[in-house]
Amino acid sequence: MSSRSIPRLAIRAALCLVAFGSVIAGPAHAEPLWPGGPDVPGVPAIVPPAPAPAPPPAVAPCSEKARACLQLSTNNAWLMDNGKTTFGPSPMSHGRPGYETPPGVFRVAFKKPFHWSTLHNAPMEYAVFFNGDIAYHIGPTEEQSHGCIRLTPEGAKAHFDWLEPGDIVEVVE
Repeated sequence: MSSRSIPRLAIRAALCLVAFGSVIAGPAHAEPLWPGGPDVPGVPAIVPPAPAPAPPPAVAPCSEKARACLQLSTNNAWLMDNGKTTFGPSPMSHGRPGYETPPGVFRVAFKKPFHWSTLHNAPMEYAVFFNGDIAYHIGPTEEQSHGCIRLTPEGAKAHFDWLEPGDIVEVVE
């Protein structure tokens, strides 16, 4: 072995020890690329953007006594509990000219999961009657009715399940 090869061997051994030591000791501390992600020395952390703020709670334009709120001008319906919205806004439609749904405060009279309208010869699923022969029920929300409140299937079921005879229904402009 020559005297030249000893320094080379020493340098190689030192480099191996440094490399081996860094494997055992682990990488230098760096911020993770994402929370819980890997650490990469010399690479700045990539943090996801903050989530968008939650939308404000839906506010129905009815009193705290209402268990259901219908707004004719916007074709929206809500279910409520002590002034707080529990469901909605849900799309709805109401009476056409000559068959207008009147504004006012009403009480649920009765409800039937399936009612057949003899007046209009039509089905009224999840019917909740609140003003004489005016009721909530499933129907096309893009088309006006003969006074009833037409709701989507999800909306009609929610109203049927929530409302009980005697509950207050407010209809506002």
